[in-house]
Amino acid sequence: MPLRAKVTNPAFRTAAPMSTSATLPTELPGDEPDDVLFNSLYGVRLIELNRPQKLNSLNGSMARKILPRLKEWEKSQLANVIMVSGAGPKALCAGGDVAALALQNEQGPEGQQKSTDFFGLEYGLDHTIATYTKPFISVMDGITMGGGVGLSVHAPFRIATERTLFAMPETTIGFFPDVGGSFFLPRLDGETGTYLALTSERLKGAQALYAGVATHYFHSSVLSNLTGRLSELVFNDTATLPERLDLVNKTMAEYSTGLPSQREEPMLLAGSLREAIDRCFAFNTVEQIFEALEKETQLENGQKEWAQKTLETLSVRSPTSLKVTLRQMRLGKRWSIAETFQREHAIAGNFMRHPDFVEGVKARLMSKPPRQAAWQPATLAEVTQADVDSFFQIPEGESRLPLFSDEDFDHYPHAQYGLPTQKDIEEFVFNASGDRREIVNKFLTQWGNKEGVRQKVSEVLARCTITLGDGTVEWKKK
Repeated sequence: MPLRAKVTNPAFRTAAPMSTSATLPTELPGDEPDDVLFNSLYGVRLIELNRPQKLNSLNGSMARKILPRLKEWEKSQLANVIMVSGAGPKALCAGGDVAALALQNEQGPEGQQKSTDFFGLEYGLDHTIATYTKPFISVMDGITMGGGVGLSVHAPFRIATERTLFAMPETTIGFFPDVGGSFFLPRLDGETGTYLALTSERLKGAQALYAGVATHYFHSSVLSNLTGRLSELVFNDTATLPERLDLVNKTMAEYSTGLPSQREEPMLLAGSLREAIDRCFAFNTVEQIFEALEKETQLENGQKEWAQKTLETLSVRSPTSLKVTLRQMRLGKRWSIAETFQREHAIAGNFMRHPDFVEGVKARLMSKPPRQAAWQPATLAEVTQADVDSFFQIPEGESRLPLFSDEDFDHYPHAQYGLPTQKDIEEFVFNASGDRREIVNKFLTQWGNKEGVRQKVSEVLARCTITLGDGTVEWKKK
């Protein structure tokens, strides 16, 4: 059973009265009839997002269909494994339908509240997936961004394919990396989560596995066979959730198709680039990050071109979004999964009332061709500490977002199904001795010869350790 986590900030508790359990949504007049398709294949229950013309972008109609079905399957003895995928080869889900939200916001406070309510519904769905009591698999085949990330990154099993394109592009539209990004991103290795949050850097294919976004990598051609094999699984009635997850994990390993070679597709967030990311994005103010990137452009052994490109990327983003997002990354390390979605709901509501969201969506997504947004305020210097603080406050009298599950945790209880983290490798080096080959082999054994373990462990050891005279390795001192 996941640990019950306490609210970590007393101010959050007093500003927001305790919420009660949420009432499951029902479909509304005007909801699209076939925007989500549900199918059964023996013990597998399939959710297919079915708006391929809009890259399966998530809207309220879809969430209102999925949530009750998930709760129904949770009680069913016939439903063993849940899988979510997107119609067509282009996307799992390219995000939320933000264009509709921006138009709604222009209607004033009532429209802004409706937009905030949508985020509450979406976050309730994401939290349900994160705390689901049966094996859940998200197939990140194609574009997986924004709202699509919320439907995938909290699941115990997350499949990347050669067509996967992951990103959190919210700062480009005057928003913040929501859908549980406060929880997921700060728990990635080093400062990679902060980097992905602020820059919206895209990860393709196997890069999503190496970064910790995906837990598995398969070629898209095996997905239908994998689904068929999973449908045949029979669980013992007394099997615990961890036992069921282990069986699913072993079954998925049967369909491993191998990873692209390091020559064809080398690990992106690795080596000297990874060192530069950790150097530049470890600061607690956006201004300091800019200064660090400026210094990087002048280092002979630095990542000059990368730093210059990153400066150019950040300079056109919403200054408010950048500052709120960095604060979110630092605070989110201490939030539980439930607190994450409740806090993000409050932050999202504040963004719905801020001019940058409407301006960003119109400039980047609705203008043909896209144009540079006119942010308000226009510079980092104009975004005050009080401005940033205001995004993390819940208005007087409002309660925390009610969720559809009482389950909560401080760390993912299923993290072992992905690649070992840098922290896992660091702890092993501190507590055991061996040369690099021995350490790699021990991780391969512990992770069942999982694809990607050799590459990940080898990269971390090469970057973070030194070899002693006897051949054993020692973690570099900071």
